[in-house]
Amino acid sequence: FGVAARLAAGKLAAEGARLAALRDRLERGILGSVPGTVVNGGKYAIPEALGNKSFHPYGDYLLHDVGTGDGIAIAMEEHYGKKMYQIKWKNLSLESHRSSANKLRTAPLWGVRTHPMLMHDGASLTFREAILRHRGEASDVTRHFEQLSQADQQAIVEFLESL
Repeated sequence: FGVAARLAAGKLAAEGARLAALRDRLERGILGSVPGTVVNGGKYAIPEALGNKSFHPYGDYLLHDVGTGDGIAIAMEEHYGKKMYQIKWKNLSLESHRSSANKLRTAPLWGVRTHPMLMHDGASLTFREAILRHRGEASDVTRHFEQLSQADQQAIVEFLESL
C-alpha cells in the first residue's frame, strides 16, 4: 500500500503542475487578448461618471434557511469577514456556525426586474407570487403584505418592477 500511495502522490504532483501550467497559459492568453481584463479582484477603476454615487441594492446579505440548503456550512471567513478571527464574538459558537449548513445567502433585489423567474428556485413568475411564497423567517412580512389594501400591494409590486 505504501508503494501505491507514493506512486499516486507523484502522479498527483505531476498532474497538478500540468494543470497549473494550462491555467497560466489560459490566463496569459485571456489577459493578452482582452484589454483591461483583470483576474481575481485586480484593480478596478470606477469611471468618474459613476464614482461617489450611492445605490440601494435592497438586500440584507444574511444567510436564510429557505429550505434548499446543500448541507455544507459556509466558510466562517466568508460569512463573517476577513477579520473574523480577530474579533471577540459574544455569541459565536461552532453550533451556531454549523447551523449555516442549510442556509444560503439571498440575492439583493437590485435588478430584480430583469429576472423572469423569481425566488431562490426560480418557481415564482410574478412579484406577488414571490412575496406570498415567503414563509418561515419571513412569515410576518408575508402576513403584513396580505393585510395591505390592494392599492398598497400593487404599489409594492410597482416598486419592485422599478428596481
